[in-house]
Amino acid sequence: GLILKFLFGDSVEAAYHEAIYQMTIVDALTQCSNKRYFLEFLERELSRSERYSRALSLLMLDLDHFKEVNDNHGHLAGDHVLREVAGVIKLHIRKEECFARYGGEEFCIVLPEAPADNALQLAEKLRASVESTRVVFDGQHIPVTISVGVATLDPLAGRAIGSIEFIQAADARLYRAKELGRNRVVGPRDALELPDPARNPL
Repeated sequence: GLILKFLFGDSVEAAYHEAIYQMTIVDALTQCSNKRYFLEFLERELSRSERYSRALSLLMLDLDHFKEVNDNHGHLAGDHVLREVAGVIKLHIRKEECFARYGGEEFCIVLPEAPADNALQLAEKLRASVESTRVVFDGQHIPVTISVGVATLDPLAGRAIGSIEFIQAADARLYRAKELGRNRVVGPRDALELPDPARNPL
Protein backbone atom coordinates (compact mmCIF):
# COMPACT_ATOMS: atom_id res chain seq x y z
CA GLY A 1 0.00 0.00 0.00
CA LEU A 2 2.79 2.45 0.95
CA ILE A 3 4.79 1.81 -2.22
CA LEU A 4 1.72 2.27 -4.39
CA LYS A 5 0.91 5.45 -2.57
CA PHE A 6 4.48 6.66 -3.03
CA LEU A 7 4.36 5.88 -6.77
CA PHE A 8 0.93 7.19 -7.61
CA GLY A 9 0.31 9.63 -4.81
CA ASP A 10 -2.93 11.47 -5.38
CA SER A 11 -4.36 9.10 -8.00
CA VAL A 12 -4.50 6.20 -5.51
CA GLU A 13 -6.04 8.50 -2.93
CA ALA A 14 -8.61 9.68 -5.48
CA ALA A 15 -9.46 6.13 -6.56
CA TYR A 16 -9.85 5.10 -2.92
CA HIS A 17 -12.23 7.98 -2.17
CA GLU A 18 -14.16 7.30 -5.37
CA ALA A 19 -14.57 3.63 -4.34
CA ILE A 20 -15.79 4.65 -0.87
CA TYR A 21 -18.19 7.18 -2.39
CA GLN A 22 -19.57 4.55 -4.78
CA MET A 23 -20.26 2.29 -1.80
CA THR A 24 -22.34 5.00 -0.15
CA ILE A 25 -24.51 5.75 -3.21
CA VAL A 26 -25.03 2.32 -4.79
CA ASP A 27 -27.54 -0.27 -3.61
CA ALA A 28 -25.49 -3.41 -2.93
CA LEU A 29 -28.15 -5.89 -4.02
CA THR A 30 -29.34 -4.39 -7.31
CA GLN A 31 -26.32 -2.23 -8.23
CA CYS A 32 -28.54 0.74 -9.03
CA SER A 33 -28.39 3.99 -7.06
CA ASN A 34 -29.63 4.02 -3.49
CA LYS A 35 -32.20 6.26 -1.78
CA ARG A 36 -29.61 8.72 -0.52
CA TYR A 37 -28.26 9.37 -4.01
CA PHE A 38 -31.78 9.52 -5.47
CA LEU A 39 -32.83 12.24 -3.00
CA GLU A 40 -29.71 14.32 -3.77
CA PHE A 41 -30.27 13.89 -7.51
CA LEU A 42 -33.95 14.83 -7.26
CA GLU A 43 -33.22 18.00 -5.24
CA ARG A 44 -30.67 19.06 -7.83
CA GLU A 45 -33.03 18.39 -10.75
CA LEU A 46 -35.96 20.19 -9.08
CA SER A 47 -33.78 23.29 -8.72
CA ARG A 48 -32.65 23.00 -12.33
CA SER A 49 -36.21 22.49 -13.55
CA GLU A 50 -37.33 25.62 -11.72
CA ARG A 51 -34.35 27.72 -12.79
CA TYR A 52 -34.51 26.84 -16.49
CA SER A 53 -38.26 26.15 -16.79
CA ARG A 54 -37.72 22.57 -17.89
CA ALA A 55 -40.10 19.66 -17.40
CA LEU A 56 -39.18 16.96 -14.88
CA SER A 57 -40.82 13.57 -14.38
CA LEU A 58 -40.67 11.01 -11.62
CA LEU A 59 -41.61 7.33 -11.82
CA MET A 60 -42.26 5.30 -8.68
CA LEU A 61 -42.53 1.59 -9.35
CA ASP A 62 -43.18 -1.39 -7.17
CA LEU A 63 -43.04 -5.16 -7.70
CA ASP A 64 -46.52 -6.68 -7.50
CA HIS A 65 -47.20 -9.35 -4.86
CA PHE A 66 -43.56 -9.34 -3.80
CA LYS A 67 -44.38 -10.55 -0.29
CA GLU A 68 -45.82 -13.71 -1.84
CA VAL A 69 -42.57 -14.30 -3.75
CA ASN A 70 -40.66 -14.20 -0.45
CA ASP A 71 -43.27 -16.29 1.37
CA ASN A 72 -43.58 -18.95 -1.33
CA HIS A 73 -40.02 -19.13 -2.66
CA GLY A 74 -37.84 -17.66 0.13
CA HIS A 75 -35.77 -14.51 0.49
CA LEU A 76 -32.99 -15.66 -1.83
CA ALA A 77 -35.59 -15.94 -4.59
CA GLY A 78 -36.87 -12.49 -3.63
CA ASP A 79 -33.37 -11.04 -3.93
CA HIS A 80 -32.92 -12.78 -7.29
CA VAL A 81 -36.20 -11.28 -8.57
CA LEU A 82 -35.17 -7.78 -7.43
CA ARG A 83 -31.82 -8.11 -9.22
CA GLU A 84 -33.45 -9.41 -12.41
CA VAL A 85 -36.07 -6.64 -12.50
CA ALA A 86 -33.43 -3.97 -11.83
CA GLY A 87 -31.34 -5.42 -14.69
CA VAL A 88 -34.28 -5.25 -17.11
CA ILE A 89 -35.10 -1.65 -16.14
CA LYS A 90 -31.46 -0.55 -16.35
CA LEU A 91 -31.42 -1.37 -20.06
CA HIS A 92 -33.90 1.47 -20.66
CA ILE A 93 -32.23 4.13 -18.49
CA ARG A 94 -30.05 6.85 -20.02
CA LYS A 95 -26.97 8.14 -18.28
CA GLU A 96 -28.52 11.54 -17.51
CA GLU A 97 -31.41 9.83 -15.69
CA CYS A 98 -31.40 8.40 -12.19
CA PHE A 99 -32.63 4.88 -11.45
CA ALA A 100 -32.62 4.03 -7.75
CA ARG A 101 -33.90 1.54 -5.24
CA TYR A 102 -36.14 3.51 -2.92
CA GLY A 103 -36.55 0.72 -0.38
CA GLY A 104 -37.74 -2.88 -0.24
CA GLU A 105 -39.30 -3.69 -3.61
CA GLU A 106 -39.87 -0.06 -4.59
CA PHE A 107 -37.76 1.73 -7.20
CA CYS A 108 -37.81 5.23 -8.64
CA ILE A 109 -36.60 6.91 -11.79
CA VAL A 110 -35.94 10.64 -12.24
CA LEU A 111 -36.31 11.84 -15.84
CA PRO A 112 -34.83 15.30 -16.37
CA GLU A 113 -36.47 17.36 -19.13
CA ALA A 114 -39.12 14.68 -19.74
CA PRO A 115 -42.72 15.86 -20.20
CA ALA A 116 -45.64 13.64 -19.15
CA ASP A 117 -46.00 11.87 -22.51
CA ASN A 118 -42.38 10.72 -22.57
CA ALA A 119 -42.53 9.61 -18.95
CA LEU A 120 -45.74 7.62 -19.53
CA GLN A 121 -44.25 6.03 -22.64
CA LEU A 122 -41.17 4.89 -20.71
CA ALA A 123 -43.32 3.66 -17.79
CA GLU A 124 -45.42 1.54 -20.14
CA LYS A 125 -42.30 0.19 -21.86
CA LEU A 126 -40.83 -0.81 -18.49
CA ARG A 127 -44.09 -2.43 -17.37
CA ALA A 128 -44.27 -4.50 -20.57
CA SER A 129 -40.56 -5.45 -20.42
CA VAL A 130 -40.82 -6.71 -16.86
CA GLU A 131 -44.02 -8.64 -17.62
CA SER A 132 -42.40 -10.40 -20.57
CA THR A 133 -39.20 -11.27 -18.65
CA ARG A 134 -39.01 -14.91 -17.64
CA VAL A 135 -37.54 -15.03 -14.15
CA VAL A 136 -36.36 -18.48 -13.06
CA PHE A 137 -34.95 -19.30 -9.64
CA ASP A 138 -33.94 -22.77 -8.55
CA GLY A 139 -35.66 -24.26 -11.59
CA GLN A 140 -38.94 -22.50 -10.81
CA HIS A 141 -40.53 -19.85 -12.98
CA ILE A 142 -41.62 -16.82 -10.92
CA PRO A 143 -44.06 -14.52 -12.74
CA VAL A 144 -43.20 -10.86 -12.08
CA THR A 145 -45.06 -7.63 -12.86
CA ILE A 146 -44.73 -4.03 -11.72
CA SER A 147 -47.11 -1.16 -11.01
CA VAL A 148 -45.95 2.37 -11.87
CA GLY A 149 -46.98 5.84 -10.72
CA VAL A 150 -45.91 8.86 -12.79
CA ALA A 151 -45.72 12.52 -11.71
CA THR A 152 -44.60 15.36 -13.95
CA LEU A 153 -43.58 18.84 -12.99
CA ASP A 154 -44.78 21.45 -15.45
CA PRO A 155 -42.37 24.37 -15.00
CA LEU A 156 -44.85 26.77 -16.62
CA ALA A 157 -47.46 26.11 -13.94
CA GLY A 158 -45.68 28.71 -11.85
CA ARG A 159 -45.47 26.88 -8.55
CA ALA A 160 -42.30 25.52 -6.98
CA ILE A 161 -42.66 22.23 -5.14
CA GLY A 162 -40.40 20.26 -2.84
CA SER A 163 -39.06 16.77 -3.37
CA ILE A 164 -41.33 15.25 -0.70
CA GLU A 165 -44.47 16.60 -2.38
CA PHE A 166 -43.24 15.38 -5.77
CA ILE A 167 -42.51 11.89 -4.40
CA GLN A 168 -45.93 11.82 -2.72
CA ALA A 169 -47.67 12.62 -6.01
CA ALA A 170 -45.91 9.75 -7.84
CA ASP A 171 -46.46 7.46 -4.86
CA ALA A 172 -50.20 8.25 -4.73
CA ARG A 173 -50.46 7.18 -8.38
CA LEU A 174 -48.47 4.04 -7.69
CA TYR A 175 -50.95 3.24 -4.92
CA ARG A 176 -53.80 3.90 -7.34
CA ALA A 177 -52.24 1.50 -9.89
CA LYS A 178 -52.23 -1.17 -7.17
CA GLU A 179 -55.87 -0.43 -6.33
CA LEU A 180 -56.86 -0.75 -9.98
CA GLY A 181 -55.48 -4.28 -10.14
CA ARG A 182 -51.67 -3.94 -10.46
CA ASN A 183 -49.45 -4.46 -13.52
CA ARG A 184 -50.39 -1.02 -14.83
CA VAL A 185 -49.28 2.59 -15.14
CA VAL A 186 -51.16 5.50 -13.57
CA GLY A 187 -50.06 8.96 -14.68
CA PRO A 188 -50.98 12.62 -14.29
CA ARG A 189 -54.16 12.36 -16.34
CA ASP A 190 -55.45 9.25 -14.56
CA ALA A 191 -54.97 10.26 -10.95
CA LEU A 192 -57.86 11.88 -9.14
CA GLU A 193 -56.23 12.28 -5.77
CA LEU A 194 -55.16 15.88 -6.29
CA PRO A 195 -57.81 18.42 -5.30
CA ASP A 196 -57.28 21.08 -7.96
CA PRO A 197 -55.40 19.90 -11.05
CA ALA A 198 -55.68 23.33 -12.66
CA ARG A 199 -53.48 24.78 -9.96
CA ASN A 200 -51.21 21.82 -9.50
CA PRO A 201 -48.14 21.25 -11.70
CA LEU A 202 -48.04 17.54 -10.92
